[in-house]
Amino acid sequence: MIKNIQTKIILIFFTLGIIVIGALSFFHISMLEKNDKLLTNVVQDEQVLSLLEEQITQTKVITAIAIGIFAIITLLVGYFVSRSVVKPINLLIQSAEKIAEGEEIEIAETGDKKTQVDELVNAFKLMTTELKQNLNEMGKQKKQIETILLHMTDGIIAFDMEGSIIHINPAAVELLNLSKQDKHFNQIFQKLHADINLEKIVYLENWTSSEQRLNIGEKYVNLLFAPFQDENNKPAGVIVVIQDITEHVKLDNMRKEFVADVSHELKTPITSIMGYADTLLESDYDKEMQAKFLGVISSEARRMAKLVTDLLTLSRYDNKKIVKEETEFDLGDLTKKCIERLKFEIEKKEHHVECFVTANVPPVQADKYGIERVILNIISNAIKYTKEKGIIKVYVGFVYNDAYIKVIDNGIGIPQDDLTRIFERFYRVDKARTREMGGTGLGLSIAKEILAQNHGSIDIKSEAGKGTEVVIRIPAKK
Repeated sequence: MIKNIQTKIILIFFTLGIIVIGALSFFHISMLEKNDKLLTNVVQDEQVLSLLEEQITQTKVITAIAIGIFAIITLLVGYFVSRSVVKPINLLIQSAEKIAEGEEIEIAETGDKKTQVDELVNAFKLMTTELKQNLNEMGKQKKQIETILLHMTDGIIAFDMEGSIIHINPAAVELLNLSKQDKHFNQIFQKLHADINLEKIVYLENWTSSEQRLNIGEKYVNLLFAPFQDENNKPAGVIVVIQDITEHVKLDNMRKEFVADVSHELKTPITSIMGYADTLLESDYDKEMQAKFLGVISSEARRMAKLVTDLLTLSRYDNKKIVKEETEFDLGDLTKKCIERLKFEIEKKEHHVECFVTANVPPVQADKYGIERVILNIISNAIKYTKEKGIIKVYVGFVYNDAYIKVIDNGIGIPQDDLTRIFERFYRVDKARTREMGGTGLGLSIAKEILAQNHGSIDIKSEAGKGTEVVIRIPAKK
């Protein structure tokens, strides 16, 4: 394209020069010929006429020479234009095309000095290299951001000022249960029954709430709206951050339920103690009645003391303030001793309890006091919730580097719906019956905490009316 322009410029320059020289020469020759005719009619001197003809001939020769010289000058000008302007521009274009295609360019040198065009090409190359580096860095940062957004557990959605989605990550799609048809701000949040307005968030950020909580099915999500601006500090859209707060809501509800349960559990014995104490103070009863009332007061006081003790124990485990005294002991012997300690309760309900210890059970290294408490809790639960003359079997064994205790009874069992919640604090399958038997609803919670502190585990399988199976695992000493 540059070469065509060069050729056109030279042709136009040459043509205009020829036309000007030719026109002036033609005008001059015409005037001479005209004068020659006039003089021929007026002057009959052959010498004068010969001089005029000679001037016409000289003019034609001078014109031809001028045209020739002008042609040579035109060619020289074209050559210098080509060398000084067109060629460097062509070189720049070729270099740009090579760089655009990813090829390397070489800078030509004239002697020991670079030409200005070469320096321009070099500067162009450096500029292009820096541009490439910047683009590569931007591409790298973009990929990093995309990777982060892709693997974030929080959802991210970016909307433009029209409410169309600019970017959305998989977590947002999952948390809000979005489909491919959900592509607009109003469409998404109207579907979720959320009273949210894009314009208010963008233009009235200081006067509107930028955070909202939604309940979507069984999930609770927190939405944080943050307007963003373009390079001219003008509103460009809104970014929505979606956080799954289901666990936080559940924990908060559990905390509220826990406080309510503690208040209720403490209120009941306190009310009984106050009632019987006031009755004794207000009236005179015989010793038998006084002994009965004092027995109730003593029982309720012990129950309250046990509840407070269990709460303090759980608190210590939660805050890791329990000092474990790890010792090496035989799990089979400890289990037999626990069964012996519960002999009175077993005989009272006429249960048939058997304990089987398999051979070669290695000793365990753990908090003996804590493990003993767990075993007593599990076996006492089996005794409590198994009807009279029931069967309870206890197995102590070793499998996969773990020593285990398995307690199987044919008691009342636990419904499937309650199995997932039996380790919650104060949770009872039958609250009235559990309270009647003297339970606090904290035994299994404490057992699970103790085993967790000793790197153990507890699993429960049960079926209502058919009994329960509890398996405790404790790592054996290597």
